[in-house]
Amino acid sequence: MLTSVEADLIRALADPLRLRIVTLLAHETLCTTHLVEETGAKQTNLSNHLRVLREAGVVETEPCGRFTYYKLRPEVLETLAGQVADLAGTARATVENSRKRPCP
Repeated sequence: MLTSVEADLIRALADPLRLRIVTLLAHETLCTTHLVEETGAKQTNLSNHLRVLREAGVVETEPCGRFTYYKLRPEVLETLAGQVADLAGTARATVENSRKRPCP
């Protein structure tokens, strides 16, 4: 069963810009300047989205001089993917066994 933590993570990934950021960070660690260039988003908008991703545990920061780099935490996505896969497996077994609750 998915918890509220996983639900928050799904909500964080549901936004198109945040999903784009996650996709970019899957390929390399990037600073805010790179992310602004890649996404075309305004700095303040991007910072708000990065905050949501940080709070959801999807990304972590790495200070480097006057820049802040962001990197993806793949283990968070792997955990979520495993839980969603388990849910899909349960649903598949339910469909295959034609399990349904009788109506009163």
